[in-house]
Amino acid sequence: MRFKNKVVLITGSSRGIGRATALEFAKEGANVVINYVKSEKEANSLVNEIKKIGSNAIAVKCDVSKENEVKEMIEKIIKTFTKIDILVNNAGIVFDVPFRERTVDQWKRTLEVNLIGAFICCKHVVPHMKKGKIVNVSSNNGISSGGPYSMDYDASKAGLINLTNTLAQELSPNIQVNSVVPGWINTDMNKDLPKDLIKKETERIYLKRFAKPEEIAKVILFLCSEDASFINGSIIKVDGGYN
Repeated sequence: MRFKNKVVLITGSSRGIGRATALEFAKEGANVVINYVKSEKEANSLVNEIKKIGSNAIAVKCDVSKENEVKEMIEKIIKTFTKIDILVNNAGIVFDVPFRERTVDQWKRTLEVNLIGAFICCKHVVPHMKKGKIVNVSSNNGISSGGPYSMDYDASKAGLINLTNTLAQELSPNIQVNSVVPGWINTDMNKDLPKDLIKKETERIYLKRFAKPEEIAKVILFLCSEDASFINGSIIKVDGGYN
């Protein structure tokens, strides 16, 4: 039980990578905070699933791009668990829109959730961390652009990588900050991709398949464990080999 009695906040955790990460932490004894915006049913279902495992969990509705809501979420967590040991900035959105049709509002919203939201969460969680771990979930798109259909998403994920490096310096030596950079994953976000795109992208992956959410979650847990006690400011690609 690597995380027994630890308190873990995972943003955007009602589904996908966040959900898988919450379950993995729960199996290791952590108290888990499930953050959601719209998926209340899924969030509460996950809380019940975690309690059946034998760990504790609460679901908190919060738009991470709104500072007042983040403050209220942190207050609720501290009231319930008295501390926060681990923060996983996983919340993210994407608009798949052609360049000439993309709006400034879409750009702003993507940056607000994917990048500024991570900053806001760090800002308000850190004062409650004596010695902690932060993992930012970026994307391969933040290293190599996915194309014009995701330019704002790519920019936000590149910014998240840079934020990771900056925070690792700022918060050392008591708080370690690292980033996981996933490639293609079998999640709800990707379930409606065109079949020809899935085939094309699968061929570019050395392991010839998309990842399972659990495979990303296990890397996040490693970075939050004592086994990663000397890893800080690192960017860990988890993409099966991609070219």
